[in-house]
Amino acid sequence: MRYKGGVISATAPTTSTSAASGVWTLPQQLQALAAGNWTGIPLVIGQAYAGGFYAGQIGVSGVATHNLVVGPKASAFASTALQFKTSNTSDAGATSVIDGPANSASMNDASHPAAQFCEGLTIGGYSDWYMPAKNELEVCYYNLKPTTTANDISSGINANAVPARASNYTSGNPAQTTVSAFINISGTEFFTDQLYWTSTEKSATQGWSQYLGNGSQNYNFNKNSAYRVRAIRRVAV
Repeated sequence: MRYKGGVISATAPTTSTSAASGVWTLPQQLQALAAGNWTGIPLVIGQAYAGGFYAGQIGVSGVATHNLVVGPKASAFASTALQFKTSNTSDAGATSVIDGPANSASMNDASHPAAQFCEGLTIGGYSDWYMPAKNELEVCYYNLKPTTTANDISSGINANAVPARASNYTSGNPAQTTVSAFINISGTEFFTDQLYWTSTEKSATQGWSQYLGNGSQNYNFNKNSAYRVRAIRRVAV
């Protein structure tokens, strides 16, 4: 299929037919975008997309493999702090810094309250929400930073960000997001400046967390500590 002369990578929409020329109609374009299966449209950070809001991309060696979607705050953000695990013991299936779906699925039980919350969600017709891995949550922070607080300059390296980042944050980079809905206090979708669990195990007794006020990933907390969590999903590019 083609759009404004450019080749589009997409799964055909389920609406009846396209024009004989092979150009998608506007309803078909919108349907494909909403379904998250049209990768030819440049996405803008913070735009409504695939059940939530576009938060950037993850990949390997700087090459994107997935678009990240942050769930709506009203339904994807746990109303209370939750434990990574009810006991400080090992989770062999939750060690990946990038594969949040696998980490989260391996912890979908009552002994892992944060992951179970994310795994149990159905939002916008999608039921594949999960607890983000360490490098996925970092991308969300980098692109949707809620505050003007100086960044923690000992955090920020992310080989899975797109583009990949080999250096830590500076005090002013990333800057506070310009997406109005994600600006602290005034927006409706902002990440509260609190500690958030990721689905990545840090050690047998600890999980990785990130403070969404200044981006710090250097907190050492036991798994049975209770912190915030916000579910995401991802769409292959």
